[in-house]
Amino acid sequence: MRKRGASSRSLAKRRGNMPTPARPPYVAGAFYPADGAALTATIEQCFTDPRGPGQLPVRHRAAERRIRAVIVPHAGYTFSGAIAADAFAPVAAERPPATVLVLGFNHSGRGAAAALSGRDWATPLGRVPIDTDLVRALDHRPIEIDETSHAREHSIEAEIPFLQYVLPHPQIACLNVTMGPVGFLADVAAVIRKATEGRDVLLVGSTDFSHYVPAEEARRLDRLAIDQILKRDPHGLYTTVVDRGLSMCGVAPTTALLFATQDEPLTARLLRWGHSGEVEPMEDVVGYASLLLESDVPLPPRTSSGG
Repeated sequence: MRKRGASSRSLAKRRGNMPTPARPPYVAGAFYPADGAALTATIEQCFTDPRGPGQLPVRHRAAERRIRAVIVPHAGYTFSGAIAADAFAPVAAERPPATVLVLGFNHSGRGAAAALSGRDWATPLGRVPIDTDLVRALDHRPIEIDETSHAREHSIEAEIPFLQYVLPHPQIACLNVTMGPVGFLADVAAVIRKATEGRDVLLVGSTDFSHYVPAEEARRLDRLAIDQILKRDPHGLYTTVVDRGLSMCGVAPTTALLFATQDEPLTARLLRWGHSGEVEPMEDVVGYASLLLESDVPLPPRTSSGG
C-alpha cells in the first residue's frame, strides 16, 4: 500500500482551513422528493408499505449491535424504497454504528476505478459529515479520492436519506467501485478490511439486480446471485454474474463487501426480494433485494485504535 497521498494531504488542508462545499444532491426531485418534509413522508411511506416492514422503525434501540452489513437497492423510491426500508428497519432497532461506509457502483465509469469522496454530502434532509479519519485510512491504492465519480452517480446518494432517517447523527464514507477483474475487487476489499479494523462501521452495499427482463426470469436469475451472497462467497457471486451474463449492476461493490467481511463470523439473510412490476404493471422489470450480514456475536463499539 502507498503512504498517505497528496489527496489525503489535500483533504486535511481543506478540512483545516475552510469548510468544503458538500456534494449536492443530484437525483433529488427525480429518485426522491427535493423537499425535506416531502422526503421524510416518502421514506415513512416506504416503511409502512406492504412491500416494506409494514410499520415505522422502532424508537427503542437494542443496546447491542449485530448487523455488520446491509445490501440494498438504489432505484427511485417509488419502485425500490420499500425494499430498501426492509434492510434499514433492523438497523434502526440497534445501537447506532459510529460510521457508515457506503459502497456504490459507478454506472458512468467516470473517474477512478475505486473512487472515494472527500466531501460531506447534502440531501434535502441536511448535511451529512464524512468520517475524515476513515476516509484517510481508505485512501490507499487501488482506492483514491476522486469526486468526478460521485458528481452524477445515484447509487450512494439513494441510501443517504434512509441513513439520515434511521440513525441519529450519521457520519459516512462513500466509495464508488467500477466493475473490474475479481483481483481488483479483492484488492479494494483488502483496503476496506484494514481501514475498518478496530472501527465501529456499518457497511452498506448498494445494488439492484436484474434489469428489464420478465418478472419470472428476474426471480430465477436474481436467485442465482442471491444464493452466492447467502453463502458469503465473493468468487461465486462474481463468477455467477459474469458467466451467466446477469444484469446485476452492483456486483462490484457487493463482491468487495463480501471479500472484506469473509473472515468474520457472520450469517447472511435475505429479507425480501421484489421487482418494479409490483408497483405498476410492466412487461419487463428490475429486480431488487434487501439482505443483511449479521454477526454471530455482538459487535464491539469503536475502540481507541479506530481513529
